[in-house]
Amino acid sequence: MGFWGCRNITVMTDNYFARYLPLLIHFTVACLLAAAIVTLSYLVGQHKANKSKMSPYECGMEPVGDVRQRFSVKFYLVGMLFILFDVEAVFLYPWAILLKKLKMFGFWEMMTYVLIILVGFFYVWQKGVLDWNKPSRDEAL
Repeated sequence: MGFWGCRNITVMTDNYFARYLPLLIHFTVACLLAAAIVTLSYLVGQHKANKSKMSPYECGMEPVGDVRQRFSVKFYLVGMLFILFDVEAVFLYPWAILLKKLKMFGFWEMMTYVLIILVGFFYVWQKGVLDWNKPSRDEAL
């Protein structure tokens, strides 16, 4: 006999979805609250369009020039390098947690990995990708 004098098997099969009822209530209340806030802001808020409201916002400065201007390759290179070193950090966290289980083999494997990443880092540093003061070939022409 289980809880309230019932067998555990019947309680589990009868009330399987009842365990998720608080989660369903939580999602329902969250969705209703979000819908109420958006509806109230639409009904109560002022909708007077003027020149300053309708102008594009760009860091507090007036937008200047064409939208389709060309960017230096350095923007893209720095973005790719950021992703590369971000992925490196993702691999370092599980390694740090499992370091005691991996012992010296895991240590030397990670040192090899870090060495390869550092070689790449020093290569891009030597090429001047990280130096923003140095003009690129496109800007020098």
